Formats: sequence, C-alpha cells, structure tokens
Amino acid sequence: MRPDLTQPITMDTFLRGIWRENPVFVALLGMCPVLAVTNTATNSLAMGVSTLFVLIGSNVLISMLRHFIPKQVRIATYIVIIATFVTMVDYILQAFSPAVYAALGAFIQLIVVNCIILGRAESYASKNAVLSTAVNAAGMGLGFTLALLMLGSVRELFGMGSLFGVPVFGESFQPWLVMILPPGGFFVLGSWLLLFAWWRERKARKALVEEAAHAR
Repeated sequence: MRPDLTQPITMDTFLRGIWRENPVFVALLGMCPVLAVTNTATNSLAMGVSTLFVLIGSNVLISMLRHFIPKQVRIATYIVIIATFVTMVDYILQAFSPAVYAALGAFIQLIVVNCIILGRAESYASKNAVLSTAVNAAGMGLGFTLALLMLGSVRELFGMGSLFGVPVFGESFQPWLVMILPPGGFFVLGSWLLLFAWWRERKARKALVEEAAHAR
C-alpha cells in the first residue's frame, strides 16, 4: 500500500495540467498520438476527449482502491484498470462514430500505454484522495486535449483549408499538403514549443527587470 500524501485542493490542482505542467508542451509526453492523429481538428478532439475520459475514470478508481492494491503488483493493476476504461472508449467510438474510430485506428487501444495516464496513476492517484485526484486528472486531460486541438487545428487549417471539416479559405487556396503528413506534425509541434519558450523567456526577463527596478 502507498502512504497518503493528500494535497489540499486549490485552483492550481486543476490548472497545473493545462499550462504549468502541460503533458505535451511542457512534459513532452504522449508524443506518439500527438504527432500521429492531429492531422485534423476532429481527430484531435476525439483523441483528447477519449484520453480525458480514461484519465479521469482510471485515476479516480485507482485512488479509491489505493489502500487495497499491494505495492508489488500496483503497476499491473493500474494497467488492467486503464485497459478497462480504454475498452469502454473503444466500444463507444465504434458504436457512435465509426468514421472517427477508423481514422484513429490503433491509437485508441494504445491509450493503455500512454505514459501520461500511467504516470498520473503512479505519482498522484495512488497517493491522494478521490476528489483531489479527479480535479488533477481533469486538468491534465484538458491540457492534453487543448494541446492536441492546437496542433490539429493548425494542421487542418493549412493542410486542407478547413476547420472541423468546414471550409475556411476560398477555392483559390492551395493546401499545404505537408501539414497533414508526418513532417507537418513535427513542424507544428516545434513551432508551438518555440512560441511558448519565447513567451516564458520574455516573461522571465520582464520579471528580472521589475525586480531590479524595485531593488533600486
């Protein structure tokens, strides 16, 4: 059994996964689905919501059972729990959105080994109370979904001239086909990372200037 290290629930419990500890733009986790399924905004949203559901459901259940799961088999138990929720998502997508299910392919099943979910189970759910775990998982899942949408929207917009399948540019627009190919995924991800790195550096420099001004 793991010792309880329950943290107080604050706004940061939820928001850290959206920005400060964003799984994609900060931790660089889950790169396989991030680069593979973000060729359209629809696929990005479907994968993000699926991961969000699995993340919240599995982490909450692990938190509820944290006092009963033996330490020696905890990882195997976590994987079984995560696989159960992934199977639910798999059947739901097959039943209600066959087209999206076909587009995502094997990446739905691969949510089982997504290091974001297993990592949160080991580092947070196994040590914290249910409510705190649910809030933290929701923030992480939304942060992952937002990151996928940011990539998928840019790639679809320039690669197809549409957004969620709705044409945005006129008929004269020439799609940048490279954007919906694997190299486009790397290019867009790198561009977002560069933008956020520039913003953080600019913010840090501004803070140093203000600190120096106050010290005078």
